Amino acid sequence: MSSKNYINREVSWLSFNERVLQEAMDISNPVLERMKYLGIFSNNRDEFYRVRVATLNRMKAYKKIDAGQKREITRTLRDIHQIVADQEANFTQAYHNILDELAKNNIFIINENELDIEQQQYVEQYFQQNIRLHLSPLLLDSISSLAHFKDKHIYLAVKMADSKKSQKDNFALIELPTEEISRFIKLPQTDEKNNIIFLDDVIRVNLKSIFGIFGYDTFEGHIIKFTRDAELDIDSDLSKSFLETMNESIKQRIKGDAVRFVYDSAIDPRFLKKLLAKFGITHSDTLRAGGRYHNFKDFMDFPIPINIETLGKDKTFLYNELHQLSHPYILPSKSMFELIREKDIMFHYPYHTFQHIVNLVREAAIDPKVRSIKMTFYRVAKKSKIINALINAARNGKLVTVFLELQARFDEQANIMWTQKLQEEGVRVIQNIPGFKVHSKLLLIRRKEKGKSVHYANISTGNFNESTAKVYADDSLLTSDKTICDDVNNVFHLFESKYLTPSFSELVVSPFKLRNFFTQMINREIRNARAGKEAWVILKLNNLVDTKIVNKLYLAGKAGVKITLIIRGICVLKAGEAGLSENIEAFGIVDRFLEHSRVFVFANEDNPEVFLTSADLMSRNLDHRIEVVCPIKSSELKLELIDMLQIQIKDNVKSRWLHADKINKYRLPKAGEKLVRSQEEIYSYLKSK
Repeated sequence: MSSKNYINREVSWLSFNERVLQEAMDISNPVLERMKYLGIFSNNRDEFYRVRVATLNRMKAYKKIDAGQKREITRTLRDIHQIVADQEANFTQAYHNILDELAKNNIFIINENELDIEQQQYVEQYFQQNIRLHLSPLLLDSISSLAHFKDKHIYLAVKMADSKKSQKDNFALIELPTEEISRFIKLPQTDEKNNIIFLDDVIRVNLKSIFGIFGYDTFEGHIIKFTRDAELDIDSDLSKSFLETMNESIKQRIKGDAVRFVYDSAIDPRFLKKLLAKFGITHSDTLRAGGRYHNFKDFMDFPIPINIETLGKDKTFLYNELHQLSHPYILPSKSMFELIREKDIMFHYPYHTFQHIVNLVREAAIDPKVRSIKMTFYRVAKKSKIINALINAARNGKLVTVFLELQARFDEQANIMWTQKLQEEGVRVIQNIPGFKVHSKLLLIRRKEKGKSVHYANISTGNFNESTAKVYADDSLLTSDKTICDDVNNVFHLFESKYLTPSFSELVVSPFKLRNFFTQMINREIRNARAGKEAWVILKLNNLVDTKIVNKLYLAGKAGVKITLIIRGICVLKAGEAGLSENIEAFGIVDRFLEHSRVFVFANEDNPEVFLTSADLMSRNLDHRIEVVCPIKSSELKLELIDMLQIQIKDNVKSRWLHADKINKYRLPKAGEKLVRSQEEIYSYLKSK
């Protein structure tokens, strides 16, 4: 099928990030939340350059690529640069609009030139007491290795001059210590004004105290930033453990090629030229002129003014807190195992509290009937209660096995740390399956009950991570169903054997069966549609990229199958196209919570089948990862999931079209139609239960 029948993957991803930017531009959102969306947008874009643009650059440089492919990549890179430039203009406008609104409410971000005498003294004192010890300036001429310069960090490029001209100008770089000190520093309140200054500007104020000893008296400071290729080069040295290999690969990542060099456009051109020569940056495509400040990802942690409750008494500066719900079936006086034996239970995060899963593992850790606990981890919270509960279980004599995916991008270092900690505590840690990533989210607990082994399983669409469970919208099934639990146990046998592929009765496991399973389910809907029977499909995903699957969906739509796609991120399928996909509707929802769950629903005539999965419909998930698709067997839980999907289908506040002719246009309510903001409606729906 022609490439014209698909939306370019990279362009679609940038469209998703534009939906995040729309949240920063939406004046109906609380102003400090809008500031956070700027941070999320910026962080997303950095990762896009580190991964996707870096990959395109490597492909373009590959000698065996043909001329047609090279032209296509060049065209894609050109499109990316234009879209990013357009989005940057909207970003800048959104930022200034937010600053104006903050100023109307006595919240000001000021720079070093706007300080009064008292503020100047405070900033100088604060610098000496809190910042100076964290700075290690490097003179530009003395820098011999670029490996010291880290991705995700920003540097103040300093020009030093002597007004008497008794010595030549000198140049230095200072890494901003944003891991030790907040990027934003609150100044003492004056006249009910809440003044905040960037860490960058505090350092600018104090450049003389750093470099004045060399006889310089005039200073300029401009922020620069690298974005490096984040690909890990993993060697195949069989004498090394996988842990050692990953450790070495991560160290090599910091030396990755710069795919973007962002600089303050106000910098002296001669100084910029000197920097580029030092860093060996020659490609103009790598250069990005920007404003005074970079690393807007730090806005995700923008400080809340101390007296926010007295500011604009009739205004809301943050989202109203939605208190996480306790599941109605979970009783504090009753064993979780007893409850799961009675019926399948499903949690929906962040509406339900993740503490239920923590409590389940804690109960298992001290329950004398529990013999073993097995879990998979992809991304782990920094202060993980789950990990601590597993360690406690091992100390209590339980057999604890953990599969911890060391190749989880950007979490590799943290996962290596957790691996070592778990091993020290006697937990068996499985680190990798050659050729595959493990992306499934599984928990299996074995108890001895009346002389028999009984299993309890938790199958989730999201990570076992207390932090992300507060903002990621995921679904999580608890079951004691023997067939499903046996299948989950077989998945762990797969991890432990690494090479032997077990059979599965009810779970669909990639890379072995998922692609065929999905094709068969769509084919059944096609047959039903052609026979005049009810035929429809609802797919909720993060990403829809695999073109073979897309082609199958096009075929189903043409056969009369009604297809509804709820896609948060990338969607290469062109929905609503005449002659191609009139029967396919696609939209995405971006709101205060990150839509992260994956759900498949097939009409099956008039008996819908519902599945939870950790997998997106991408070739990596279908063919190169261990993923699990789990059927929902409980009629009550099927209805619950379908109800929640129907609420999202009716969203006309935070839902945007993904159709190529109206990409990111809001799905507005029709005349007389009530407003439906699906995340709030789902919270109310679950609360009512």
